[in-house]
Amino acid sequence: MDPLSGVLSLLRIRNYHSATLQLGGDWAFEFPSRPGIKFTAVVKGRCWVWVKGEPAPQQLEQGDCFLMTRGEPFALFSDLSVPAIDSAGHFQTLAADEIALSYGGDEVQLVGGRFDFSGVPTQFLLSTLPSLVHVQASSPQASILRWALERFTAELQQQRPGRSLMNEHLAHIMLVEVLRAHLAALDRNGLDDGMGWFFGLADRHLSAALSAMHAEPAQRWTVEELARLAAMSRSAFALRFKQVVGAAPMEYLTHWRMLLAGDRLRNSSDSVATIAFSLGYESESAFSTAFKRVMAHSPRQYQREPLAAAEA
Repeated sequence: MDPLSGVLSLLRIRNYHSATLQLGGDWAFEFPSRPGIKFTAVVKGRCWVWVKGEPAPQQLEQGDCFLMTRGEPFALFSDLSVPAIDSAGHFQTLAADEIALSYGGDEVQLVGGRFDFSGVPTQFLLSTLPSLVHVQASSPQASILRWALERFTAELQQQRPGRSLMNEHLAHIMLVEVLRAHLAALDRNGLDDGMGWFFGLADRHLSAALSAMHAEPAQRWTVEELARLAAMSRSAFALRFKQVVGAAPMEYLTHWRMLLAGDRLRNSSDSVATIAFSLGYESESAFSTAFKRVMAHSPRQYQREPLAAAEA
């Protein structure tokens, strides 16, 4: 399994809802901070989005999509000169997981979905991404995102059997497509000053080593072996890996093993010893020491504690 698929397979959707917006005339709305990630597509018209913490607003054209990864407050504008008002009093609740905002006409239409993920690697995945990922209408991923958001909204409205599973798969499809678009942008524009495992995937040398570690986490990898896969010298590979990924190769491998272990502790009946041996550890005690160092809990504590407490 490739690294991106491996990380995404550990995510679990805790809850979700959809939002549709129909807007006309001069308007600007502020939206509060909310947990989870938000996908939005511009179905009709154009507008501006400005996410708190971003240096400047971005213009959105018909067919564009965007992902907000950190739940930051944001604002949408018909024109940046219009003062923004609080959106709270303008939403209509259509169902428990469906809301709508209608204001002044339908010159601009947006459809969005917000997903709250649980699972060990949520922050591992999202912390290396910008707070706003803009996918332009001309990109190959945009049409898939628009279809997935429309399908997601239809699933909520139609209340058909199996909708929870369908929406979980649609969320993963949207997340994969946005991340693919972001990887392609990194490949075109360079890595800039970013740091994290996701930037490692965009590096043609490091991606080979990351793929090997994710494919065979129990393998007793050495820096020399990983450097050969990356077609680099040992010293150059170790330095480059630390600069781009933000951790030494063996430190990263340990962290990935512990994410896998955490998922199995929560979602399987495997014993601690079984998990330890399957991830390349020769003893349960060595595994438990590494797990507590990375996850801040012993394996058995982690297994017993409520999800929110252990991820805090």
